[in-house]
Amino acid sequence: MTARLADIAAQAGVSEATVSRVLNGKPGVAAATRESVLAALDVLGYERPVRLRQRSAGLVGLITPELDNPIFPALAQVIGQALTRQGYTPVLATQTPGGSTEDELTEMLVDRGVSGIIFVSGLHADTTADTERYDQLRAKGVPYVLVNGFSPKVQAPFVSPDDRAAMQLAVTHLASLGHTRIGLALGPRRFVPVLRKIEGFQQAMEDRLGLPPEQSQELIQHSLYTLEGGQAAAAGLIAKGCTAIACASDMMALGAIRAARQQGLHVPKDISVVGFDDSPLIAFTDPPLTTIRQPVQAMGQASVRALLEEIGGTPAPHSEFVFMPELVVRGSTASVPGRTTSRGRADHE
Repeated sequence: MTARLADIAAQAGVSEATVSRVLNGKPGVAAATRESVLAALDVLGYERPVRLRQRSAGLVGLITPELDNPIFPALAQVIGQALTRQGYTPVLATQTPGGSTEDELTEMLVDRGVSGIIFVSGLHADTTADTERYDQLRAKGVPYVLVNGFSPKVQAPFVSPDDRAAMQLAVTHLASLGHTRIGLALGPRRFVPVLRKIEGFQQAMEDRLGLPPEQSQELIQHSLYTLEGGQAAAAGLIAKGCTAIACASDMMALGAIRAARQQGLHVPKDISVVGFDDSPLIAFTDPPLTTIRQPVQAMGQASVRALLEEIGGTPAPHSEFVFMPELVVRGSTASVPGRTTSRGRADHE
């Protein structure tokens, strides 16, 4: 014990007697000195005495659909760090196929007395889901914030990327490279982000290429938000003569690249692919993926801010905070095959 006191005293730059007073909770020690001693404990790897540990301001639940898609762990990390900085303890609850449903996870969190819940890409994003579950949660006095997907029926703060703008960025980029047969691969139609991406895609195809919605509709393929889903959707779009494909997730984009290679096509020489999310490690794929970056940092911090305002009794506006995505150009997009450059030679000869 004496050796430990000496270590802590040396680290904090105070006497052993002062360290002893702090550890025993005795008065007569300046606040700054007390903090120095506690910091020295942390640095040296000693556990703080129970009475000196910071009390958690409460638990906050974070419900995500799954963790296979790297964008969800990335968002969970930002939200978790922001909550911890505010003194809250994040509790990550993940839905799994054949496992717990969103309703079961919500009930479990409420039973544990959470201060609030953040739902990421939950049933609020599904236009066919009953939103009464959220009314019941509000009636229990549990504050919550919803990320990705908006419903006018739910009175709560929403945080979303601008899905329409995302597809306009993708189409504008591909059209500037000379592509006119641009396909869109995305998830099931019942989800709000999917519907918004379709709107943005069709508007951009009309504005940039003069293609009316009834014609661009043929270039839209619905599948699952997985690598296999992207592969299946891309195969259908390649069969329709698309030279470029915009995907609704990076995982789908990797599937699209696989589909192209299975047909002997080179990305980006023969076909260009754009992802969505800018998931961790996606810059290191082969080829590095051109994608639309979700503003994960800003969205995660905004969702925590909105929830803490709800918890604090000064509710955030019951409206949608929409964040602008960003085009990140890498190696999976290039000029349309055979397009003539300014030097008069065809690209990719």
